[in-house]
Amino acid sequence: MPDPPSPEGAGSRDLVVEAYKKGIDRTLLRECLKLTVEERIEQLMRWQQAAQELRDAMRRAGRG
Repeated sequence: MPDPPSPEGAGSRDLVVEAYKKGIDRTLLRECLKLTVEERIEQLMRWQQAAQELRDAMRRAGRG
């Protein structure tokens, strides 16, 4: 799907936006936007739990 036209004088800003777009997985973004607010919060909580488990494992291994 093509991007909508940009306002006049936004050329340099568009270049920055395009540079950032290259590093974004739009399919992942679309999938996340399909989630309800509650599902997004649950997903965030799972990610936070996984991050805490990783920190704990690193600490037990003597790396943190």
